[in-house]
Amino acid sequence: MKIFVNTYPVAFQCPGGGEIQLLKSKEALERRGHEVVLYDQWTHKLSDADVIHQFSVQGGIYNLCAYAHGQRIPLVLSPILWLSEYIDQYPMGEIGYMTSVADVICPNSQAEVDRFLKHFDAPAGKYHVTHNGVDREFFDSVPASLFLAEYRIERPFILCVGNIEVRKNQLTLLRAADSLNLHVVLIGNVRDTEYFAQLNAEFSGRFSYLGYFEHTSPILRSAYSACSAFALPSLLETPGLAALEAAAAGAPLVITQEGCTEEYFGEAAYYVDPKSVEDISEKLLAAVNSKRDAVELCARVMQFTWDRVAEELEQAYLKAQSIVRVSRLYN
Repeated sequence: MKIFVNTYPVAFQCPGGGEIQLLKSKEALERRGHEVVLYDQWTHKLSDADVIHQFSVQGGIYNLCAYAHGQRIPLVLSPILWLSEYIDQYPMGEIGYMTSVADVICPNSQAEVDRFLKHFDAPAGKYHVTHNGVDREFFDSVPASLFLAEYRIERPFILCVGNIEVRKNQLTLLRAADSLNLHVVLIGNVRDTEYFAQLNAEFSGRFSYLGYFEHTSPILRSAYSACSAFALPSLLETPGLAALEAAAAGAPLVITQEGCTEEYFGEAAYYVDPKSVEDISEKLLAAVNSKRDAVELCARVMQFTWDRVAEELEQAYLKAQSIVRVSRLYN
């Protein structure tokens, strides 16, 4: 199968989980023998694709979806979007149009499907859940000593991996950890410079920012092994690729209750109200003092490897192709 993948124009200027999801899906599909093409409008003809997979519903890409629909090229849409109560921040008209012309819509959880059904007219039969994934290599631990020696970080510490921005909620995490006298290590791109300046103004010297680590870096896996707990108390998560990676490495997991996190981690994580410093503090303390037993958490996330995700995507592509074949017969 020849699959063209596309995303919004500035996605890779400051890549995050959505961009990793795109690239890892590509790699896993290629391992299964498919030809996956990163669509370039200057080079490729959309009509050459067996399926077009649009990642993200950020504004500015609905024209491609309209063209694919008009040309009856099977179109699969991964929204990568949690519809919060603040829906006015999203291009709802464009998103509604894209869901209407997509042949198959692939949210990362059933909870996301339920949200989309409340806001858009696309029928339930269009939705096909495809999960976020984790590389198998994260189940193979890298010694904590590698990270600790490189950065001279003393234990215990809380690790948070993610872009520095309001949605990831590092400020509330730092306030909660500070109340417990726990050091926090932040890893990720600075997506919001004003927010990062606020972190430094309030907590200068009381946390470590180590910049961005390549996703395949052994030092990142070592950091997961070294931390006393991994925390991602975001304002929402779907569920957070770094959380899946930390869980695979066996780190105690403190994660937001907002989004679809419980579908992935079940009872094996500590869930927090992201707006409550007190709740985050309480769960951090419980996680740090817990016995580091990775069995249940690893078993939960083992079902979300990228190879399993590729199988889910294959089903979505075949469904989209079938829908288009039928539409050609009757139109």
